[in-house]
Amino acid sequence: MRNSAARGPRMANSLPMTLRMYRRLASGLMPLAPALIKRRLKQGKEDPARVGERRGLSRDVRPHGPLVWIHGASVGEVLAAAALIERLRDLNLRILLTSGTVTSAAVVAKRFPPDVIHQYVPYDSPRYVARFLDHWKPSLALFIESDLWPNLILAGAARRVPMVLINGRMSPRSFPRWRRMYGTISALLSRFDICLAQSRTDAERFSALGGRDVLTTGNLKLDVPAPPADPAKLERLMAMTRGRPIIVAASTHPGEDEMLIAAHRSLVGFFPQLLTVIVPRHPDRGSSIAGLITASGLKPALRSREELPTATTDVYVADTMGELGLFYRLSPIVFMGGSLIRHGGQNPIEAIKLGAAIVHGPHVFNFADVYEALDGSGGARQADTQEVLVKQLGQLLADPTVRDKMQRAGSGVVEELGGALNRTMTALEPYLLQLTIEMGAANA
Repeated sequence: MRNSAARGPRMANSLPMTLRMYRRLASGLMPLAPALIKRRLKQGKEDPARVGERRGLSRDVRPHGPLVWIHGASVGEVLAAAALIERLRDLNLRILLTSGTVTSAAVVAKRFPPDVIHQYVPYDSPRYVARFLDHWKPSLALFIESDLWPNLILAGAARRVPMVLINGRMSPRSFPRWRRMYGTISALLSRFDICLAQSRTDAERFSALGGRDVLTTGNLKLDVPAPPADPAKLERLMAMTRGRPIIVAASTHPGEDEMLIAAHRSLVGFFPQLLTVIVPRHPDRGSSIAGLITASGLKPALRSREELPTATTDVYVADTMGELGLFYRLSPIVFMGGSLIRHGGQNPIEAIKLGAAIVHGPHVFNFADVYEALDGSGGARQADTQEVLVKQLGQLLADPTVRDKMQRAGSGVVEELGGALNRTMTALEPYLLQLTIEMGAANA
């Protein structure tokens, strides 16, 4: 474990002009925070009962002893940390988990043990960040992937909190932008004791941008357990859809729903009982998707209205939170969203762990290594156009042998690429040992 005193000279160095300007701007904009919060409340992007957390205030009491703080931007990052959090809890360490979205808070409440403390990450103003850190006094900070808030990082380093970037990812879009701002990003990355990268490419990018002690540990999302499902809800859905061929379109984004609805219209001529389930990445889009379905001459049903798919339902819109595990178990064919548009693709691992054959679009740079391995092994198929999308889905609907072969290939890739959790725990061992010693001293 790096001696915290070694940080002293780095902290004494003057910050680049961009970060000094950012800090002044963040402080100067503090009077506008109430207006920002009010606007976000109207948009449904804040929890009215917890807006104080955005200003670094909390109603929760810091637990006694060492506290591991884990920060992730939203749902994907929070779920990536699930297995790691279980390992840390096995060591009797208390966990503070922060994120920035209402949807991620809902997932934490539904999927995580009650002793995991969730807080909204404070707005990146020096005063709000200081309140947050003064209250929680984290013993170790783990930042997931690439949600790098400058004031949060600089303030943590100034307090000599050991900080580690875990599951680090640097996208091909972000890397050239950061290279043009090398002084800024290197000033932030150098505050981390170590950077644990998802892939060798990510590691090379972090090193090139000034990261210290960069290690390749793999993608924690490959070690995430399959999402749960309520048995009673699953049985009811299976009873309502029994005998129908089903396609699940998971985590879709605007621009993809229209293509999937059109694909359904093409496929239903060959598979008259076909049911397409669209699970939007953001559930609040459910009504607008239903409008697209109706406008296309098809009949929708919305889960948020407690509707179930009937024999006359063409497209079921699963616009609820935390139920992907339910729908992955409903169908062996899954289209992964965020890939037909330039979003970068969503994580296919959970679907594969529940036995899915995967179809995706061309834009999968968020999980480039995973999709490359899946496509190469035959565990997934890429559809670049509407015509190819229909062809790929149609073949999987028509041929169970092809589906089974893809499922086996996908499972093999996931098993081969796993192990990131163990490698991450090994890299964190010196820090966890120190916390164990502190915990023993506190209890003595």
